Amino acid sequence: MSIKTIETKPYADQKPGTSGLRKRVTVWQQPNYVENYIQSIFDVLEDRQGKTLVIGGDGRFYNDVAIQKAIKIAAANGFGKVMVGQGGLLSTPAASHLIRHYKAFGGLVLSASHNPGGPDGDFGIKYNIANGGPAPESITEAVFARSKVIGAYRIADVPDVDLSRIGTQKSGDMVVEVVDPVADYAALMETLFDFKAISSLFKSGFRMQFDAMHAVTGPYAHRIIEDILGAPKGTVINGVPSPDFGGGHPDPNLVYAKDLYDLLMSADGPDFGAASDGDGDRNLIIGKNRFVTPSDSLAILAANAPLAPAYAAGIAGIARSMPTSSAADRVAEKLGIEMHETPTGWKFFGNLLDAGRVTVCGEESAGTGSNHVREKDGVWAVLLWLNIIAARKQSVDQIVREHWKTYGRNYYTRHDFEEVDAAIANKLVDDLRAQLPGLVGKSFGNLKVSYADDFSYTDPIDGSVSPKQGIRIGFEDGSRIVLRLSGTGTVGATLRLYVERYEPADGQHDLETQAALEPLIALAEQLAGIKARTGRQAPDVIT
Repeated sequence: MSIKTIETKPYADQKPGTSGLRKRVTVWQQPNYVENYIQSIFDVLEDRQGKTLVIGGDGRFYNDVAIQKAIKIAAANGFGKVMVGQGGLLSTPAASHLIRHYKAFGGLVLSASHNPGGPDGDFGIKYNIANGGPAPESITEAVFARSKVIGAYRIADVPDVDLSRIGTQKSGDMVVEVVDPVADYAALMETLFDFKAISSLFKSGFRMQFDAMHAVTGPYAHRIIEDILGAPKGTVINGVPSPDFGGGHPDPNLVYAKDLYDLLMSADGPDFGAASDGDGDRNLIIGKNRFVTPSDSLAILAANAPLAPAYAAGIAGIARSMPTSSAADRVAEKLGIEMHETPTGWKFFGNLLDAGRVTVCGEESAGTGSNHVREKDGVWAVLLWLNIIAARKQSVDQIVREHWKTYGRNYYTRHDFEEVDAAIANKLVDDLRAQLPGLVGKSFGNLKVSYADDFSYTDPIDGSVSPKQGIRIGFEDGSRIVLRLSGTGTVGATLRLYVERYEPADGQHDLETQAALEPLIALAEQLAGIKARTGRQAPDVIT
């Protein structure tokens, strides 16, 4: 095998965020940009010689080009085998499962998740470690440090691999196995859920619509929901992955999946609606006349998980990201199990899952999952909801209302201000941070501040500390205001405001969410001045 060593110059902007490195496609198309980043990853990984690497992505524009580069660089850097999804496709949770199932060294996940695709859209690369989860900060920081000084990369001078053909090929001296991207994942799902009960649900006339948003979960949903579980053909829509996601935005929220929402709110709509995002790790859950917030979904899934065979013995604990509402905390308290609050980013759940401290995890950004993989998993969440509906023989609305009657309701919203000038956003956060010491004990109308801090997380397993993870302002009645900068955008800064208040089990559960939270939203503006300082009169997205 001929290996070329190519001289290169470093780029200064290859710092991974919460889920790898995400940039505009045009940035990745710069000379050696992909090569530099992948070589920087490999350079900080020890003992990789002869090991297996999993590679796959969400099929977005540039996925095919970057995968061929990654295979050749892996061959030149001593990997013994690459497993890659047919057509270059692998959902993020399926990639995590392949890494774990086949005991691979790690994997490269090529995706920018819920961000838009196409030639003018976004692209990303994330490294996952041997447990199947995103690389911890110790690795991502080392990758960034290496990327700033890299002077050369190694690449095999070999032809491209035929990704359309399942089976074994060679890339130089390295074995490349092209695998069915769905088969192993579908087999895993059959071990977790009561497929017989879900199949019976569909046979009874239960109607569902799953919107794959022209993204990677289309093949998974067609195979599992329609072919295996027997839902009628047409249950899955937009099920063929597209490099530009059909010209849409593959983010399963009420803005970009409004058609699905409107359908479920209509008189003749189906019983259940769901959607997933670009790489298949997020989910949207809507029942007939009932939207389920991601925070409520996490709490309900955790409370009802034992209805599925894999969790019949109960769950060990729950973990949620800090901005996620505390609805799940109330479930953990009632069940007498551990509850963990972590920074945003699935990588922070990995140690807890590996240690057996938690079973179910979730984030308010529409990500939920369990210990079956080390990523959030959109299809898993949909199947668990179907399992719960089949077991309880109730509608989504009935399940949600009964949950609130048991645990109370956390009214909750997230306001996203996207592509804000980074300097303005950072100054806004710094100024609010400076106010925090003077807020504790202060009253704003009938709201009295009980704590005000910049969230810092100490991992209970390895002791690592992650400071400055978001500003929290909590009130004596259990209400909260949270403000943080998101790490998933590629242009400017995404400023996220989270607001919640708790209504007890015997309280009023039918208020309109934004109206219920209006006093807190107004107070957040008073304290932070988001609209005044950014010039935005309204959020870009409200969830």
